Amino acid sequence: MEKKSEINGHAMPSSASTARMLENSEEPVEEDQQQQQQEEEKKKKKKRGFKERLTRFLSRNLLVILTVSGVLVGVGLGMLVRGMNLSKAQMSHFAFPGEMLLRMLKMIILPLVVCSLVSGAASLDTRSLGKLGGIAVAYFLVTTLIASGIGVALAFIIKPGVGAGALNTNSLGLESVSSNKETTDSFLDLARNLFPSNLVAAAFRSYATDYKMVAVGNDTNGTILYQKVPIGTEADGMNILGLVLFAMMFGVALRILGEEGEELIRFFNAFNEATMVLVSWIMWYIPFGIMFLVGSKIVEMEDVVLLVTSLGKYIFASILGHIIHGGIVLPLIYFAFTRKNPFSFLSGLITPFTTAFATCSSSATLPSMIKCVEENNGVDKRISRFILPIGATVNMDGAAIFQCIAAVFIAQLNNTELNAGQIFTILVTATASSVGAAGIPAGGIITIAIILEAIGLPTNDLSLMLAVDWIVDRTTTVVNVEGDALGAGILHHINQLEMKKHQQEVAEELEEVKVESVANVQAEEETSPLVMRQTKILEGMPEAIESVL
Repeated sequence: MEKKSEINGHAMPSSASTARMLENSEEPVEEDQQQQQQEEEKKKKKKRGFKERLTRFLSRNLLVILTVSGVLVGVGLGMLVRGMNLSKAQMSHFAFPGEMLLRMLKMIILPLVVCSLVSGAASLDTRSLGKLGGIAVAYFLVTTLIASGIGVALAFIIKPGVGAGALNTNSLGLESVSSNKETTDSFLDLARNLFPSNLVAAAFRSYATDYKMVAVGNDTNGTILYQKVPIGTEADGMNILGLVLFAMMFGVALRILGEEGEELIRFFNAFNEATMVLVSWIMWYIPFGIMFLVGSKIVEMEDVVLLVTSLGKYIFASILGHIIHGGIVLPLIYFAFTRKNPFSFLSGLITPFTTAFATCSSSATLPSMIKCVEENNGVDKRISRFILPIGATVNMDGAAIFQCIAAVFIAQLNNTELNAGQIFTILVTATASSVGAAGIPAGGIITIAIILEAIGLPTNDLSLMLAVDWIVDRTTTVVNVEGDALGAGILHHINQLEMKKHQQEVAEELEEVKVESVANVQAEEETSPLVMRQTKILEGMPEAIESVL
């Protein structure tokens, strides 16, 4: 029987031409199926790729997302609880989780600062240590001076104190802030704290000058004359300046010691790594703690509307100064040194910035700052652990801005015209006193008293600054820690360039050694007695060579 085939439903006798027709009719169907399969596979890959990217993004930025969410939830929670009219005791209970976060962060500061500085100073070469230290000091001084200049300029442009002379601190229900310390003694205390007499006591006490009135005799009317005599006292609070200087010097001493100091360097390195593990654990508590820190601050607010309307121009000037310095000046300085995008560098530091905003403490932000700078931005551990603890202590750009604005504000409040000498005094004193400002909430308020004393203004208006410090201090701390982080990035870049330069020099030296060794070998071959003897013999036997060839 003859086999029949079908084409488009019609029976056809089987033949070679029929077979070819069948093949041609089946090819487009197979091609369509293959295209469909490829498209489906592409879609699946896209879905899988998107899921993988999303999972990777969430796993990498989970802590950042949780921290920012903690702030937002804290604001909502604070507004909700604010309407419940809690008692003082209930407020303290509500703030307890936030208090625990601050206690954890402060607990880790002492081992972190001491161990990181010792291991950082010991791991750096003494020459590079001196160079990097000099660059760091210059960077801190220049940025703080620029910040002070921005503060004074904004205060004269915005004039926050003009027209606020009728502002009465009693109507705002504020407590007076007493500060009777002389400017000279403030700077002498700074020097004394650099060299603590007792290192153990420096972990929880710092030196502070107080005064007592001593009878020195009688005047002509028989009245007893008294004289104010400075006496040394111990104030509560860690003497971080003294600990920083000691740790740095101790690290350098271990480096100079050589092999004998290796064991102790390894001990501090191990201690430091263990501390960073503790930091990584604490960081997962930060979102929860921040939620209650922010919430409790909103609950504790008194009459915020009255304060903001009374001191609105001062608050606006301070925050604007922080935005200009932190958003324009510092990124431009970073770009000028590194030629890299500063905002991509700062994007890896959202968690420390959020912590700074919530805690108002650059010292408490230090643990998360070190971790994020190393892991997210790839800064060398030796650089970050050496420079960040110093920066958290002495680099206070944000504090310098609001201190200058506060000084000019109080001058305008008292209708005092500031001359050029007084303005210069404000700039220099704010730059110097910000070094000694404690890295704690409201740490900069006390240093404003030094500026006011230096230009001869009364300190009784400081209570106004303290009233709104909880608002201004948040942006102040963010700018402080941003300056430290960008400084670490600049030093890391300079260190990388130095290392590349050193490697090139070593490579060039090796090339020179190679060339010299080749030249020496050739010279030896030319002057070797054995070679000369062989060439003479060959020169005397030309026929023998020719016959062999």
